[in-house]
Amino acid sequence: MDINNLINQARGYFNLLPDKDDEQGIIEQISNGVSFRGANLWVLIFAIFIASLGLNVNSTAVIIGAMLISPLMGPIIGMGLAVGINDLNLLRRAAKNFSVATGISVLTATIYFLITPLGEAQSELLARTSPTLYDVLIAFCGGAAGIIALCTRGKGNVIPGVAIATALMPPLCTAGYGLATGHFLYFLGAFYLFFINTVFIALATFCGVRLMHFQRHAFLSSENDTKASRIVMGIVVLTMLPATIMTVGIVKRSIFDNNLRRFIKTELTQQGTQILSTDVEKDSLMLRVVAVGREITDATRTAAEKRMEQYGMEGYRLRIIQGVQTDSILALNSQLSQVNTNREADHQKILELSAQSSKLTAELEGYTRYESMSSTLRPELKALFPQITAIGLSRMAESVSDSTQQQHFVMALVSTPANKRLTNSERQMLHDWLQARIIADSILVIEK
Repeated sequence: MDINNLINQARGYFNLLPDKDDEQGIIEQISNGVSFRGANLWVLIFAIFIASLGLNVNSTAVIIGAMLISPLMGPIIGMGLAVGINDLNLLRRAAKNFSVATGISVLTATIYFLITPLGEAQSELLARTSPTLYDVLIAFCGGAAGIIALCTRGKGNVIPGVAIATALMPPLCTAGYGLATGHFLYFLGAFYLFFINTVFIALATFCGVRLMHFQRHAFLSSENDTKASRIVMGIVVLTMLPATIMTVGIVKRSIFDNNLRRFIKTELTQQGTQILSTDVEKDSLMLRVVAVGREITDATRTAAEKRMEQYGMEGYRLRIIQGVQTDSILALNSQLSQVNTNREADHQKILELSAQSSKLTAELEGYTRYESMSSTLRPELKALFPQITAIGLSRMAESVSDSTQQQHFVMALVSTPANKRLTNSERQMLHDWLQARIIADSILVIEK
């Protein structure tokens, strides 16, 4: 079997045209999904609220649910189809509805994050702030699977899977969070991720439409066709550049971290030694390693430092903190911990002494207030009971059978001449007046 036959057989396996559905029906279905009015708009708003709640409480299941019910995919696929078949009217309509849907989505998410009491950024939300080249690939592959499913018979459950994989809703909600909380870097990162998804889903749709030979509208000139293709490619390249730069940085960091782990495991790990921590200072090209247990010798350290170039750490210097230095660090940490413990104990003692002082002050005021009250009552007492020459008030000890009930006892000692003793009615009147005047539960009047 020659190469041409193999190529023809491969084309037969990968040929999409035999499974292609009715072209006009596909275009009509996608065109109808572009519109955002009535029910579609309300579904979008509720999907945004659900996605925002999921990001707020860090629930992956809730976020997936919002992706499934979101109608945002419609105008994006519509723009890709419009560019693929050169339909300018459909492109204008899809772009307009896409802009309206995006604005409403960001506004709805911003309102939610302004009123929610949970303001902390969770991991699900932070994951949407740093797009990479991998997001480009996910969006393109998801868009390709989506347009193939829409254009062929036997669609199955591809569309829901595409909605989950491309994740259009969470970036918009994260952009709303950035606006609501003033984190504009979050807003820019999340909106850039949404833009990546939009561009590459539309690009995959464009490529799918061209591969399946959809009937294209004719431009007035071939120059316009060439110009349109260049614009599409320019948008694609400009969208990819920042994501590519970010991805390169992430890949470099990942490679460096892997090399660092290999270096520690291969060159410094030995029986009886435990590596507590590693600290890399890239500005000064210094690697600090803190170790306890069996000491790493100077010869081992020197040999390991010479081999750092093999692990992608050319020019780095190695410093190992161990032995007495480690003990000093651990001792210092222990001392700091003890100081903090002592501070907490002292603080607790201060609080207890303050409470005791307040209690004693209140009790002292309860006993001394009657001394000053005696002098205050004398002018009134002289007018009501002229025969009383002196009065003294004192708080009595409390003694009640029910420990939960506290009563206020006061003793009133009055002095009268021997020939002007109080009658029983006067004594009762004095008792009632004093009880009302000094507000006590019980008063004992003693005459001498």
